[in-house]
Amino acid sequence: MKSLEKLFDIIGEILAVVLVITWAVLILNANFGFLDEVPVLYNILSVIRNYGGLVLIAVVGLEAISKRNIIFKIIFLALLALIVVFLFFPETYSQFIQMLPV
Repeated sequence: MKSLEKLFDIIGEILAVVLVITWAVLILNANFGFLDEVPVLYNILSVIRNYGGLVLIAVVGLEAISKRNIIFKIIFLALLALIVVFLFFPETYSQFIQMLPV
């Protein structure tokens, strides 16, 4: 399990640097508008900005739970799955609430 912890550590560090660069470029673009001629790159950076935080949280969380017992792993993975499902399928939340008795 130590090798997974190291792998998640390296991936987390790379993701953190990519996110910092992405935010810096997008903030500079907001002031100077140099990405106006390259809308594809702007869209890619926007997607990285929007979902990169969730990916970074997932990787850092996986690094943290790699040294914990199975109960913590199950709880973390279930909560992460819940976030991803509700984020990408928002209608699932309303369907889930309708299933609950009032």
